[in-house]
Amino acid sequence: MADHVHVRLSQGLSVSEAGELIEHFHCRCGATFTKVFSANDGEPEQPPSP
Repeated sequence: MADHVHVRLSQGLSVSEAGELIEHFHCRCGATFTKVFSANDGEPEQPPSP
Protein backbone atom coordinates (compact mmCIF):
# COMPACT_ATOMS: atom_id res chain seq x y z
CA MET A 1 0.00 0.00 0.00
CA ALA A 2 1.33 3.46 -0.90
CA ASP A 3 1.87 6.29 1.59
CA HIS A 4 -0.55 9.20 1.40
CA VAL A 5 0.85 12.64 0.56
CA HIS A 6 -1.36 15.63 1.37
CA VAL A 7 -1.97 17.85 -1.65
CA ARG A 8 -2.95 21.29 -0.42
CA LEU A 9 -5.71 22.69 -2.64
CA SER A 10 -6.58 26.34 -2.07
CA GLN A 11 -10.02 26.99 -0.58
CA GLY A 12 -9.72 30.75 -0.37
CA LEU A 13 -8.58 33.71 1.70
CA SER A 14 -10.03 35.59 4.64
CA VAL A 15 -9.02 38.39 7.00
CA SER A 16 -9.14 38.01 10.80
CA GLU A 17 -10.42 40.63 13.24
CA ALA A 18 -6.75 41.49 13.97
CA GLY A 19 -6.07 42.21 10.28
CA GLU A 20 -4.19 38.97 9.56
CA LEU A 21 -4.52 37.36 6.13
CA ILE A 22 -5.61 33.72 6.47
CA GLU A 23 -5.14 31.26 3.60
CA HIS A 24 -7.32 28.12 3.72
CA PHE A 25 -6.39 24.78 2.11
CA HIS A 26 -7.82 21.27 2.00
CA CYS A 27 -6.72 17.84 0.80
CA ARG A 28 -8.98 15.42 -1.05
CA CYS A 29 -8.67 13.05 1.95
CA GLY A 30 -10.56 15.59 4.08
CA ALA A 31 -7.63 17.17 5.97
CA THR A 32 -7.71 20.97 6.28
CA PHE A 33 -4.88 23.47 6.75
CA THR A 34 -4.56 27.20 7.37
CA LYS A 35 -1.63 29.59 6.98
CA VAL A 36 -1.69 32.96 8.75
CA PHE A 37 0.19 36.03 7.52
CA SER A 38 0.54 38.81 10.09
CA ALA A 39 0.72 42.42 8.97
CA ASN A 40 3.41 42.98 11.63
CA ASP A 41 5.87 40.42 10.19
CA GLY A 42 8.13 43.02 8.57
CA GLU A 43 8.32 45.91 6.20
CA PRO A 44 5.70 46.32 3.46
CA GLU A 45 6.70 45.14 0.02
CA GLN A 46 7.78 47.85 -2.38
CA PRO A 47 7.07 47.75 -6.11
CA PRO A 48 10.19 47.31 -8.26
CA SER A 49 11.86 50.51 -9.49
CA PRO A 50 11.38 51.23 -13.21
